[in-house]
Amino acid sequence: MGQKDKAEKGKYGANEISVLEGLEPVRRRPGMYIGSTGIEGLHHLVWEIFDNSRDEAMGGFCDRIEVTLLPGNRVRVVDNGRGIPVDMHSKTKVSALETVMTTLHAGGKFGGDESGYKVSGGLHGVGASVVNALSIYTRAEVHRDGGHYVQEYSQGKKKAAVKKISSSKANGTIITFEPDQEIFKQVKFDWNTIVNHLRQQAYLVKGLRIHIIDAREMGEQVLTKKKTDLDDTYWFADLNLELPSTTFYFEGGLVSLVSFYNKLQKPIHPTVFYVEKEIDDVGVEVALQYVDDMQSRIVPFANNIYNPEGGTHITGFKTALTRILNTYGKKNNLIKEADGGFTGDDVLEGLMAVVSVKLREIQFEGQTKGKLGSTEAQGAVATAFGDAFTSFLEENPDEAKSIISKSLLAMRARKAAKAAKDSVLRKGALEGMTLPGKLADCQTKDAESAELFIVEGDSAGGTAKMGRDRKTQAILPLRGKILNVERARLDRMLGSEQIKNLVIAMGTSIGDTFDLSKMRYHKIIIATDADVDGAHIRTLILTLLYRYFRQIIDAGFIYIAQPPLFKIKKGKEIFYAYSDDERDRILGADAPRLEEMLTESAEEGTVEEEVNEEEEEKDSKKPKSAKIHIQRYKGLGEMNAEELWETTMDPARRIIKQVGITDAEDANKVFDMLMGSEVPPRKSFIQANAKYANLDI
Repeated sequence: MGQKDKAEKGKYGANEISVLEGLEPVRRRPGMYIGSTGIEGLHHLVWEIFDNSRDEAMGGFCDRIEVTLLPGNRVRVVDNGRGIPVDMHSKTKVSALETVMTTLHAGGKFGGDESGYKVSGGLHGVGASVVNALSIYTRAEVHRDGGHYVQEYSQGKKKAAVKKISSSKANGTIITFEPDQEIFKQVKFDWNTIVNHLRQQAYLVKGLRIHIIDAREMGEQVLTKKKTDLDDTYWFADLNLELPSTTFYFEGGLVSLVSFYNKLQKPIHPTVFYVEKEIDDVGVEVALQYVDDMQSRIVPFANNIYNPEGGTHITGFKTALTRILNTYGKKNNLIKEADGGFTGDDVLEGLMAVVSVKLREIQFEGQTKGKLGSTEAQGAVATAFGDAFTSFLEENPDEAKSIISKSLLAMRARKAAKAAKDSVLRKGALEGMTLPGKLADCQTKDAESAELFIVEGDSAGGTAKMGRDRKTQAILPLRGKILNVERARLDRMLGSEQIKNLVIAMGTSIGDTFDLSKMRYHKIIIATDADVDGAHIRTLILTLLYRYFRQIIDAGFIYIAQPPLFKIKKGKEIFYAYSDDERDRILGADAPRLEEMLTESAEEGTVEEEVNEEEEEKDSKKPKSAKIHIQRYKGLGEMNAEELWETTMDPARRIIKQVGITDAEDANKVFDMLMGSEVPPRKSFIQANAKYANLDI
């Protein structure tokens, strides 16, 4: 727990809690406050409560936070900060704790320097009250001023007044909440999502210790018994519960974060650049390192809030980076006059950077804080980063030369790619934008109702063309495995006939001329065989789409077909099974005999139940069970046109999975590892996960 002197570090009493408006709008339009009522919005509740504790740490009042997933979809967040004030608020005439928990725009972040929050992520002050409003159960516990205080709520309304239940020598706040299933489509917290987010936060606040515990499999009664003394046993991490848990604590800050992101990469210069400086009341931290990769990764934060859409701080950073590398390269004769100069894209290739700013008065675009809007951040980042990075290049000429060489390579590749792309587009124009010969296009010109099936090989392509709905479904067969674009530049990529056919078929163009509005199909369905080669082809296609057509994935246009694994005939009835479990459900009472029945025919890929003639005569008086015939599909080409339509293409009966990106950075690392040029990380991944592989031999 925290020490008493923390409470005196900043004046923080009931009257520092400012009140702006009521709570009712939150339940009516939750998306305005947490982004969505899907899985992202659900986890946003955790971030809102955690951010309040994290802001205490940023103010120097807290050095430990614990997040525990509890049974019954509950989450418990603990800190050893000052504790939310519990005395009477002068305006609301109720406890300040109740005010914070039940009133929108009420919090210590509106009170100016007197509250101790010079920098915070919770600008809007809606965190605790929004979580409370969207939870069927909330419990707020406060340890401060020698007491342990409690208040409970449901759907944002208090159950009773704030009550002191015991004395306490500690300081801190405990918030436990259970999301309301009337609001959220699915209430299931993802362990990896929470761990990854909080790891990031631990890097951003030096010296902050963060515990994450998964107690969902432990009964509530057991947890209660373990807390023998509530005041002294505030932390589940101290109880030796033998539960899945993780603790993060980093002294290296952003330098450690960049090294973590680059652990699967090969750096082209050994030193991670780092600067921390304050310009006009804006705190700026930047860490970067170039690696041998063609992608760039810039991770932006404002007051420790991740900004996936960037903002003014990223604009300032990119502008300064381009200017400095151009200036240094020309000054030291590393950039030839014939080369011209670097563009923004040239200097970003292979860059891993984290940009973090801290502002007293911060403006985000939207409550979810996806994009920073504070104009002062742009100039502050450009100045602080620009001065320090110029000095870094001057003091480290070998590393500077490596960075310039990397950008020169990117510039020349860009020019070659532009020529290749222009050639592809010119060729298309000369041919009147003729679509690829292998493409069997659909009749409709309405992109919203049009579907493109990407199938593996001419055999499956021929069957799909016969079985499709010609009005809305187009078929593009691919011959074998396409080029792995993770290891190829755009010019070489566009030299691949297979990829070129796909680019022209989609109609969006590529690179800086990409235009999503020209997309010819709003459903692109990848239909590959259910074997290792099919999985590899699917991964290659997804790599291409993720690296060069990310907007198409973000728009929700990419799907993966789920063809059946089995065709089962029971007498005259025919069933299709999409998994082993579904096959067993269809077989019903015959499932236990499956192993005996699986004497597979190599030619037909089928199995039948063998019936002994003597047993048949013996059992002639009994009702005969239907003969069972099972076919295991290895590929789409094994189906006839009717079967393919019924199982995989008919919108009324098919199963397709939409491809989305829940965490772009994790997705980026997965593609780097599985499809990149570095073999050791891929080997380690295979060794670690081989036991989970489901081999169909």
